[in-house]
Amino acid sequence: MLIAQVFLNAIVLGCLYAAIAAGFSLVWGVLNVINLMHGSFIVLGSYLAWLTYNSMGLSPWYVLIAAAPIFFVLGYGLQRGLLNRVIAAPVLVTLTMTFGIDLILNNSMIKVFTADFRKLILDPPLGVWQMGALVLPVDRVLVMVLALLLTGLLYLLLRHTRIGRAIIAVRLDRDAARLMGVNVNAVYASAFGLGAAMAGCAGVLLAMIFPISPLTSASYLGKAFAVCVLGGLGSVPGAVAGGLFLGMLESFGALALGPEHGTALSFAVLIVFLLVRPHGLLGKRGFE
Repeated sequence: MLIAQVFLNAIVLGCLYAAIAAGFSLVWGVLNVINLMHGSFIVLGSYLAWLTYNSMGLSPWYVLIAAAPIFFVLGYGLQRGLLNRVIAAPVLVTLTMTFGIDLILNNSMIKVFTADFRKLILDPPLGVWQMGALVLPVDRVLVMVLALLLTGLLYLLLRHTRIGRAIIAVRLDRDAARLMGVNVNAVYASAFGLGAAMAGCAGVLLAMIFPISPLTSASYLGKAFAVCVLGGLGSVPGAVAGGLFLGMLESFGALALGPEHGTALSFAVLIVFLLVRPHGLLGKRGFE
């Protein structure tokens, strides 16, 4: 029963990791920009849920709907106004810019909210589902379902909409897409906006399970990195596969070696992947 309980917890964690990493993977794969702001976007989404619930009594489920357009506009504006000016520069330049903006965002959150950990506590609580000795809080089940739904919607948008097909075309061959009449700068901004929207929505979901603090942004960014490497860069199914793989690895690694070693084990496996399969579980060669 202990193994089954850990397995259930790993599935919940893996689905959240997939939602965390899908937007990060999209931006990295399409723009070739390693967005170091991603972790701060996630924390900012968590604070949006916490603040609206505690000040207005607005349920996080409604905040989730509002977070997508808010963060899309934020990401779109940042890319068009700042990142687009250096998009053709070496990766180190864009890396430095996203790092600088991340410092501004993170320190602003510390100034406004302080570094104290806060928790969004639903009142009344949603209760738990119990099957024999297996126990799973209802809020975690709902968060898992919504995380998968968000990731699935991103996949459908990329595959079955005009802007989605344009994003895929730019990812495959930017110059050919431009020759076919695709506005590459607009596609870049849209992809960055979608990445930010996924991060903000993931933050809202995480707020219902984990404590919130600006200090956690680096941890979420590290998880996104790991999932991209494990699952495959620029692939939404790869983000799901990588997220579930990382969730299983951390959960069962913590069970076998102790909670303090679970993260170390996951990053040790990440190094192995970089050596033997740099394009990830579902990625394609040439896009790692």
